[in-house]
Amino acid sequence: MSSLSTPATGGPEPLLLLLDPAARQSDGESVRIAKDVLSGGTDVKVACPETPSELDRVLSHRGRRRPVVIGSDLALQRVLQALYRQRELGADPVGLVPVGRPEELAAARALGVPGAPVAAARAVLTGTARKLDLLVDDVGGVALGGVRISGSGTRRPVGRPGGWRSLWAKLAAAEQATALTPERTGAGAGPEHTGGTGGSTRAGRTRRTGPAGRPERIEPARGEHSARLRVEADGRLLADVHRPVRVVQVTLPSGAAAGEGVMEIVVRAPGALLRARAASISVAGRGFGYEADGRPVGPVRARTWTVHAGCWGLLLPVTQDAS
Repeated sequence: MSSLSTPATGGPEPLLLLLDPAARQSDGESVRIAKDVLSGGTDVKVACPETPSELDRVLSHRGRRRPVVIGSDLALQRVLQALYRQRELGADPVGLVPVGRPEELAAARALGVPGAPVAAARAVLTGTARKLDLLVDDVGGVALGGVRISGSGTRRPVGRPGGWRSLWAKLAAAEQATALTPERTGAGAGPEHTGGTGGSTRAGRTRRTGPAGRPERIEPARGEHSARLRVEADGRLLADVHRPVRVVQVTLPSGAAAGEGVMEIVVRAPGALLRARAASISVAGRGFGYEADGRPVGPVRARTWTVHAGCWGLLLPVTQDAS
């Protein structure tokens, strides 16, 4: 696979440091360390926008400075959202120095950003810009990591309002809990009807099976409810309103698979679990809420998410260069 990274040219570019107000409150020492390292390596301008309008104004007047977020995954998501609104998402690579509680930094870890402020700041100064994907919905909202729709609606995350809830961790936990076994993999595996969800999937899907390959009942998690949703991935029907759906999980791959322009989809229904990979997903229902990067949205009647391949760049250590 060809490299998804482009090396930085010349010396360090001038930077616009965007300080997350919550990061300053929770770990001011890490914020100070990051600022010292970055200001010691290049020309920096520091801003601490507290509202979307302030963030828009600061970014629109940054000139040739590269934006660097000092804060949580959610702070990075807000900056990407603002850059997308301004049609400046791919103009410059973005830097990130993760500061926050561990559950608020899941995306940073998954994408390979160093956890220590000194190492993360050095990656901003001397690293490479890796092209990554982004989920964009049909009303202009963006999601850095993924989207989760559940039959029980959305709940505001525990702790600071709007904080990140690890979608990668949820997906891994769901797969482990249901003890998935491969059903069919590889390019030759065509679509087929799968155990009671009224839909078909693409290659690489799995489901839990019992004796003789029969679908085995998957017990719902405690407090899990169902919703009547129509789910289509690249035009292929995964679920329809005549059968309930408990969870629809959409994530962007991390690691070597990042930047491939596909999303990973998991649909949990009573008695079955479907997996698919697609470039877009459409969900419709009488009214459903969802979480985008852990932030509650809705209720809405329909939403379509599309992967924008390689539309933004993240500064990472040279050793993270994928080839």
